[in-house]
Amino acid sequence: MKGRVLIVAGSDSGGGAGIQADIKAVTAMDGFAATAITALTAQDTLGVHGVEPVTPAFITRQIEVVLADIGADALKTGMLHSAEVIDAVVAAFRKQAAGTPLVVDPVMIAKGGHQLLLADAEMALRDKLLPMATVLTPNLPEAEALAGFPVRVEADMVRAAERLAALGAKAVLVKGGHLEGERLVDLLFHDGKIDRFEGPRIPSRSTHGTGCTLASAIATGLAQNLSLYDSVVRARAYVRKAIESAPGFGRGHGPLNHAVTVRTDWR
Repeated sequence: MKGRVLIVAGSDSGGGAGIQADIKAVTAMDGFAATAITALTAQDTLGVHGVEPVTPAFITRQIEVVLADIGADALKTGMLHSAEVIDAVVAAFRKQAAGTPLVVDPVMIAKGGHQLLLADAEMALRDKLLPMATVLTPNLPEAEALAGFPVRVEADMVRAAERLAALGAKAVLVKGGHLEGERLVDLLFHDGKIDRFEGPRIPSRSTHGTGCTLASAIATGLAQNLSLYDSVVRARAYVRKAIESAPGFGRGHGPLNHAVTVRTDWR
């Protein structure tokens, strides 16, 4: 069931998020992960302690050689920290991967609060990358920043999804993990309709990298020719199991158990 996924994102030295989480998630979904690394981070479960950007030219080179040789059935973006990086990625995708399904995880703020997207990059992401997205996967703070209004209740999530789709994203999955309450709600806006996913909140500190993991699992589904809806359903089932069986590492927001599999029992 292999599907080739090219991930363009930053590295997490703690192994819970970023490229490390992406590779693990794609592999657990029985896909093949290739990467173009945009930045190195010194990171653990307590936060981000330093960032070393990769030059846009070298990011472009990574994308070019992977696509020219291995190819990709789906693309996934994570941490793209500057407008120059976003411009380079957009240009490379247009040149070599036009029409390939693209999952855009608009990584803006790390779990510990560290800003991962420079101010000038927000507009570039909204105006240039978002319109290329097969599906955009913002959490509530990211949806607020991109939509331009507060997203605090479920009705706001609907408005934000519709707004972001109007800006060009073909589909939008607004993740409701930041809402209060014992029930967790995610909303998928696609084809002019809303699909609502609800389940019990899992009480756990092991939630570092959930956004990266979910987006990469969705991208793998698209690479394997699953529908968007089925890709989201399977990815959500995977992330829930990965949180439930998390190893409990670290003193802060710990990593998931990326090795869990849902290949046969996710429907």
